[in-house]
Amino acid sequence: MESLEAARKCLTTSLETSSAIASALDESRSRLQLLNQRYLSLQASLRPISKQKCSFVNIDQCIDSVLCSAAALLKVSDSVQQLEHSLLTDPSSDLYTYVSDTKKLEEALKLLTDNCRLAVGWLKDVFEFLQDKAITNELYLLNVKKSLRILQELQVKEESSRLDGGLLSTAFDKLELEFHRLIIANSMPLPLVSLTSHIGQQASIAKQALPLTSSLAGELHAIIERLHANGRLDKCQSIYVEVRGMNARRSLKTLDLSYLEILTAEFEGAQCIESYIDQWGCHLELVVKQLLKTECRLSAIVFEKIGPEAWMGCFAKIAIESGILSFIQFGRIVTERKNDPFKLLNLLSIFKVLNGLRLIFNQLFSVKACKEIRTVTEDLIKQVVNGASEVFWQLPAQVRLQRPTSPPSDGSVPRLVSFVIDYCNQLLGDAYRPHLTQVLGIHLSWRKEAYEEGIVFCQIYNAIKEVAVNLDSWSKAYEDITLSYLFMMNNHCHFCNLRGTVLGNMMGDSWLKAHEQYKDYYAALYLRNSWGKLLSILVVQRDILSPTSASVTSQDLTKRLNAFNLAFDERYKKQSNWVISDEILRENVCKHLVEGIIPIYRAYVKNYCLLIENDAKVDKHMKYTAQSLENKIRSLFQPRQRKGSSSKQTDLISKIKEVSHQFRLTLAAL
Repeated sequence: MESLEAARKCLTTSLETSSAIASALDESRSRLQLLNQRYLSLQASLRPISKQKCSFVNIDQCIDSVLCSAAALLKVSDSVQQLEHSLLTDPSSDLYTYVSDTKKLEEALKLLTDNCRLAVGWLKDVFEFLQDKAITNELYLLNVKKSLRILQELQVKEESSRLDGGLLSTAFDKLELEFHRLIIANSMPLPLVSLTSHIGQQASIAKQALPLTSSLAGELHAIIERLHANGRLDKCQSIYVEVRGMNARRSLKTLDLSYLEILTAEFEGAQCIESYIDQWGCHLELVVKQLLKTECRLSAIVFEKIGPEAWMGCFAKIAIESGILSFIQFGRIVTERKNDPFKLLNLLSIFKVLNGLRLIFNQLFSVKACKEIRTVTEDLIKQVVNGASEVFWQLPAQVRLQRPTSPPSDGSVPRLVSFVIDYCNQLLGDAYRPHLTQVLGIHLSWRKEAYEEGIVFCQIYNAIKEVAVNLDSWSKAYEDITLSYLFMMNNHCHFCNLRGTVLGNMMGDSWLKAHEQYKDYYAALYLRNSWGKLLSILVVQRDILSPTSASVTSQDLTKRLNAFNLAFDERYKKQSNWVISDEILRENVCKHLVEGIIPIYRAYVKNYCLLIENDAKVDKHMKYTAQSLENKIRSLFQPRQRKGSSSKQTDLISKIKEVSHQFRLTLAAL
């Protein structure tokens, strides 16, 4: 019971305590609600003050940034003023310092622009803030506005300095002038010398073109790099091309290049075209191997810091300025001439030169910048190969179409025959045959055809065969069979003389021996048909010519002698215009005539004088002595003599004109 009583009291006490706590909590709740209401109203009243304080903090940061930028701008501005003063000097006095100051000024102006850009941004924020706040007065706004204008002016200073008349632009102009001065001062015409000169001499001469020492190269590199960094490389390249191109043209003035101005029409009548081509080949080699090779090396050194595209472009323009295209044009003019045999030789000479320069042409002009030079050169090679092949393939047909022409009236070797033989010998010689073989191989490869060994020999053989057929045809055109024999004798002898020549070796020993036999055969026919009947007039029986014979009278002897004189004079008059071209053959024919006629004539005259006692009568009817008759015979068959020391050259020129004209007509007919 005591325990229960104690528990009751404890519970009662707890209930009283809980009731008291509940009353206190109710009272605290009302108080908290009141505090909450007061806090909310205080918070609403403090909010504008907080925002204004944050704005002032941000403006303070902007002002600090503007002040820092302004300090930096003052230092940069001082540096710019110092650099501006240094760039008023002449670059030649101290080029490296001038280039360095130019670069420093670029950097300073860029730094000035960057700082101004930041400061302007911050100051604009300050100006906008102050403009919106009632606490700001007009003085503050004017000061900020003035500062903003100053900064904006400084911000565009770099841009204005790069305009014409600006500080940087003027500095770059001075560098360009210095570059121009250095190139001119160190450029001199290249004394082009023979390619056979000593290699050391050629090297020393090449150095004279532009004595590019390491110090000079360094100065040029410094200028080029500075100008390139500022987008003025084109002007620098133009200056270099102008000076070096003019120097190249001055170098070429030491050569006689007047032939490059000859027109196609003038070439048709020029007999010295081969000499022009020889000069052209020599000069082109000098231009390419000495002048342009040197210019290529110098361009690469001067612009090596920029890259290959820069120096290749300069070299290509210098090459064109030097006149390389006029050399190519000369070759084109030769290819455009009318087709004739000499054109083939001319084209082979041009091919020889171009082929000899092929490797160095590929080295110098294979780059993209030299496309124009490469294109016109390739076109020239195509025209040379096609033109030479066209003339060569037509050789047999050209000879064949000369068949309707008339043979020489004097029975000599036709000009066409001697020309074709000499021409074929030239084609087969070392000067032309290797290049002809190469040209034909190229031409056939373009046509997707295979080149066969011996094709040149086969074509030459066909041409000579057509010549032989022409001779047979021409021999039948003579009304006098004796002249026909003389004609064939002359021409077979002409073929015999090919022994030891390139053409003779090609045709072979059996071919040459056959012509020797034909020569002897026609010589025998000529002597028998022309002079054999003359001797029969004097040939009588020995007993009739005896002084004691009564079967012959003086009238018979005189009649025979007069008949001989008449027959001889008739033959002499007719054959005095005939020609035996070969000197040895001419002497042999005359020797046979003298040996066959003079002994018989001398014996007849001796017996005649014994039978005729009247010296006056003997002198009247004996027109020739044995010696005078021999002299007359030996004067036969001589080539026509031409007056003047240039007669041989005149004959050659006439021969060239005639044969070339005939071949042109032939090609036109084809």
